[in-house]
Amino acid sequence: MICSIVPPYMLRRLAARPEPRLRAIARAAKESLLHIKGLQAARALPVPATPPGARQATPTPPKRTIYDAASTETLPGTLVRKEGMPPVGDAAADEAYDGLGDTHSLYADVFERNSIDGAGLKLDATVHFGELYDNAFWDGRQMVFGDGDGQIFQRFTKSLTVIGHELAHGVTQYTAGLAYRNQAGALNESMSDVFGVLVEQYARKQPAAEANWLIGEGLFTDAVQGAALRSLKAPGTAYDDDVLGKDPQPDSMDSYVRTTADNGGVHINSGIPNRAFYLVASELGGNAWEAPGQIWYGTLTSGSLPAACTFGKFARTTIATAEELFGSGSAEHDAVLKAWETVKVKV
Repeated sequence: MICSIVPPYMLRRLAARPEPRLRAIARAAKESLLHIKGLQAARALPVPATPPGARQATPTPPKRTIYDAASTETLPGTLVRKEGMPPVGDAAADEAYDGLGDTHSLYADVFERNSIDGAGLKLDATVHFGELYDNAFWDGRQMVFGDGDGQIFQRFTKSLTVIGHELAHGVTQYTAGLAYRNQAGALNESMSDVFGVLVEQYARKQPAAEANWLIGEGLFTDAVQGAALRSLKAPGTAYDDDVLGKDPQPDSMDSYVRTTADNGGVHINSGIPNRAFYLVASELGGNAWEAPGQIWYGTLTSGSLPAACTFGKFARTTIATAEELFGSGSAEHDAVLKAWETVKVKV
């Protein structure tokens, strides 16, 4: 499964820009679109190595390896840093190394999960991929980061939520195996957004009330009118820019987008379950990786989510998980019920 951080609708908009000053951006966006499409056609979703709900191995220290593609599209590239080595002075390589470590720490410390697959999977990443490459992606085996075009996007290792988001696709791959289409695909994207912000919040020891709840903060250059790619707190408000357009995410089922583009709107409609998680965390207060995170992680690893899961099925499973963990009528259980009611997902 190839999952990239920049939505295809954003890249298509950039690719269609006719202005001479944006010619390099349009070309970079076209190349990114073609590259991701080619990878998706070439690779099928691997069979999960760890059955959903299986008992995980005791967490072990991370095993990180960072490679440099040197502006080519050859993977993995040249080894530049491996586990235990000091910083190498390349911002992208060192950010990737640290981000992989922060992601590993969340799963190990909070969820007692041994790396992405639950069995100590090595964490490999390649930086400086392609020329002006406007994306970062998990290819089913490793992380890959572009440096951006310099006019719209900066290097993709700058955002810890991007690193956490993409590696979470690996966790979903090895647990629920949610299909990357329609509502299941939107849930797949939402789980990555949720755990992406949790990686950042846990690394910063930041309670829910102090967090910004943004995915991709710091990716845009100063020329862009926008804070990030997406907002879990307020879907549809992350950016509003003359070149990029306006953030199209809905915040409830009232504005659900029915489309065949973007695999049935996986990057768009993910705003609905994203907001549900934010509402639970906001209602409960404290640290979002604690009760809210345990409920969402327990749901993902429950073994009860079908590959073609709907929002309704996912919501019912979070409610059941909250009841199992905290009891019926508990503050946690009631917060989950209230959140799904607010975003108007029928349970």
